[in-house]
Amino acid sequence: MLGVISFVTAQSNRHYSPTDLALAENIAHQVAIAVDNARLYQDEQTARSEAEAANRIKDEFLAVLSHELRSPLNPILGWSQLLQKREPDPDTLLRGLQTIERNAKLQTQLIADLLDVSRILQGKLNLDVAPVQLKATVEAAIETVRLAAEAKAIRLHTQLDAELPPVLGDAGRLQQVVWNLLSNAVKFTPEGGQVEVRLEVVGYGSVYAQLTVSDTGQGITPEFIPYIFDRFRQADSKTTRQFGGLGLGLAIVRQLVELHGGTIAAISPGEGLGSTFTVRLPLPTNLKAVVQGAVDALRYSALPTRLTGVRILVVEDEADARELLLLVLEQAGAVVTAVTSAAEALQRLPQLELDVLISDIAMPDVDGYMLLKQMRSQLTRQGKPPTFKAVALTAYAGEINQQQAIAAGFERHLSKPFEPAELVTAIAALLGTVTN
Repeated sequence: MLGVISFVTAQSNRHYSPTDLALAENIAHQVAIAVDNARLYQDEQTARSEAEAANRIKDEFLAVLSHELRSPLNPILGWSQLLQKREPDPDTLLRGLQTIERNAKLQTQLIADLLDVSRILQGKLNLDVAPVQLKATVEAAIETVRLAAEAKAIRLHTQLDAELPPVLGDAGRLQQVVWNLLSNAVKFTPEGGQVEVRLEVVGYGSVYAQLTVSDTGQGITPEFIPYIFDRFRQADSKTTRQFGGLGLGLAIVRQLVELHGGTIAAISPGEGLGSTFTVRLPLPTNLKAVVQGAVDALRYSALPTRLTGVRILVVEDEADARELLLLVLEQAGAVVTAVTSAAEALQRLPQLELDVLISDIAMPDVDGYMLLKQMRSQLTRQGKPPTFKAVALTAYAGEINQQQAIAAGFERHLSKPFEPAELVTAIAALLGTVTN
């Protein structure tokens, strides 16, 4: 019911005739149509405004995305060309290489954020859950931002509970949460400012590990607080903005925290008055089992990171990537055979004593999945058990790509670009025992 219409007459004791009632019904019907049309018009206007706002946010994001992806390419390409055209002195060479590395890592982080958002939107962001010592995770994240803080004379104060029990979670994703909060705090805090990090146990009955990151930076306006964790939203998306980024970091942080069963909140007294982000993660009740799991994880992580004498076959069709792999693995002490295709790998296989296969996935003619199958089949026919371990090293970095690699028989899936230390550690972990 939309409303009520009352009809009043000045004549006493008058009874309305069927004609009067029909007229009243007709008037009420017309009024109802008018009210309904007005409501539909208002709904249409609201929907139009929301669609226009969404389009505006999308357009702003695409403009920012184009800018942020192109910006690191400028120093990368510029320094690369400069270093090739002339023989630089050692200081110039070092400065150029450091600039290239810094901007390449920045672009890698941008792409990783985009991939994370894609996985989140598809509901395909999975966690590798194990006991995690949050204190060590926070300390590691602090070290990654320390140089940036020192460059701006920002004081880092920490108060970390050494007795905090382990939480159940994905160590890499939790470090991503802490790193995002700390890097934002350093980025938005002016020179001479302060960032404080606290880690403690809070709550009664239900107990939580609480991480608090506070800064004396530019703060957040009250109008923007409700949108601070929204995807693609930035307080300042104008061309005159002071700080870069895609506006994805905090949205990813919220999703990761919630996937761990936790909560995150942001408060700020106002613009220019700093801000505080608080993360709460549930602590498990069966602490004995969790502590034992943490000990096991620590034992596993202590595996040696030298590959002395390990026999590795690298299959990579891109020359630059193949040369890098060869250099990294040989420096770690491995005996490496590098080939350019699956066909060459199968041809060389009978002459090889093999401990580890590292293969790209996307290759001409025969991909990495089929190569692994054919290698194991060939060794079996020759009466040699295929005992080698297999690592997929590929630019296909999605969750589904990881699942496909494992299903195809690879023991590990690593995405490009890779960290040399991560690759060496992964191989050492696969082999279990490697001579130092």
